[in-house]
Amino acid sequence: VQLQASGGGLVQPGGSLRLSCAASGSIRSIGVMGWYRQAPGKQRDLVAHITSPGSTDYADSVKGRFTISRDNAKNTVYLQMNSLKPEDTAVYLCYGNVKSRDRWQDYWGPGTQVTVSS
Repeated sequence: VQLQASGGGLVQPGGSLRLSCAASGSIRSIGVMGWYRQAPGKQRDLVAHITSPGSTDYADSVKGRFTISRDNAKNTVYLQMNSLKPEDTAVYLCYGNVKSRDRWQDYWGPGTQVTVSS
């Protein structure tokens, strides 16, 4: 199983970006999918996650600005990021709790850089 994220980049404060993360491989089912982020010298923090039926949860710092969604048919999770701030600058990592064969396991993507700067 592999997760591959895309959509990061450089954006000005107040701008928007949309991240995507697609899971591929021997997948029987996917539970929770989500995004963490890690800034230099800081710990990895949860940004948002979404269950298979679509229940969501967000870090307080991104509520009202970020929206997580998923397309179960495509095994893909998205993160729409609006009103971006310099403090949102980090490497964003996607993850999924995946059932491959007969075992559930967490899988992580390699991360995508988001830089918010003027």
